[in-house]
Amino acid sequence: MEHALNFSNKTVFVAGGTGGVNLGIAKGFSSFGAKLAVVSRSESKVDNAVSQLRAYGEEVIGFTADVRDYEQIAEVLEKTHKQLGEIDIIVSGAAGNFPAKALDISSTGFKSVLETDLLGTFHVLRAAHPFLKKPGGSIINISAPQSFVAMKHQAHVCAAKAGVDMLTKSLAKEWGVDGIRINSIVPGPIEGTEGMSRIAPNKEAEALIADTVPLKRLGSVDDIANAALLLCSPFAEYITGAVLPVDGGWSLGGAVESMSVMSSLLESARGV
Repeated sequence: MEHALNFSNKTVFVAGGTGGVNLGIAKGFSSFGAKLAVVSRSESKVDNAVSQLRAYGEEVIGFTADVRDYEQIAEVLEKTHKQLGEIDIIVSGAAGNFPAKALDISSTGFKSVLETDLLGTFHVLRAAHPFLKKPGGSIINISAPQSFVAMKHQAHVCAAKAGVDMLTKSLAKEWGVDGIRINSIVPGPIEGTEGMSRIAPNKEAEALIADTVPLKRLGSVDDIANAALLLCSPFAEYITGAVLPVDGGWSLGGAVESMSVMSSLLESARGV
């Protein structure tokens, strides 16, 4: 077994890899020698991400595609395979969220989150299967605490992310015979991300949330990248179907506490 993290000559495909924890994960793999392909709906975000990643390594390509469109995702995966070779690692991290009471969410809004988070994850994994290294392929799905912690104003996300985690477990059973491992990472409150800015729009709110974390700090993008590196390394070659919280213990109770406070603030701001 290898005794150091080394992803030289490995190809990593990151869906949603142009910002936040997904870009952090891409940087982590690139810094350990991996070849990278990143995908997003925004051409400008793709260009910016590719520029940043080339500071770590030259073999970086980017594509614009919408995870909600299976044909688009299948096409960019095929292009990745042609340009970079057999794909060793898939990171599926595209997501959508907005805080809202269930009675204020339209059918279209609910469907949008399900299509991005759940259907999008299925599209990425299903389209990637023909191009994944077998055996030895590894998949990381980016989930959220809402997958197993019920939260007010998050019914749509709770439903979508619970589906993502069950998809992780189901396909881990189906594709284990191919030597493909599939795991979910569940980030907690991560500093400097778009998701964090939505639930904590100022330093006061950030401090409030940090106080509900057993480790008494917000997480960093590097915390999530390190977990992904570990799960895709030889040190985790017997781990599949796992749902791993990387949250400083936040999901043990602080998530409900802090989200309840944020919900109260949201209701106050709307004059409820």
